[in-house]
Amino acid sequence: MALTQAEMEKIQTYLQQLFWNSEIKLAPGQGGDAPAEVFVGKEFIGVIYKNNDDGDISYDWNMSILAEDLEKF
Repeated sequence: MALTQAEMEKIQTYLQQLFWNSEIKLAPGQGGDAPAEVFVGKEFIGVIYKNNDDGDISYDWNMSILAEDLEKF
């Protein structure tokens, strides 16, 4: 289930405040039911899915970390 623009704006504001980072941005996914995409600046960091379980709505954030990205540390 795709997120609405209003939902994306609320989640974006929530994440910006939670992580004290105004560079966190959400963008619509590619396609009808695609999850919203999450960026920090220009860096893609994950996706957010909308779940509706018998009227109980939740949002799941999926963030993959590549092993090659960890080699920098």
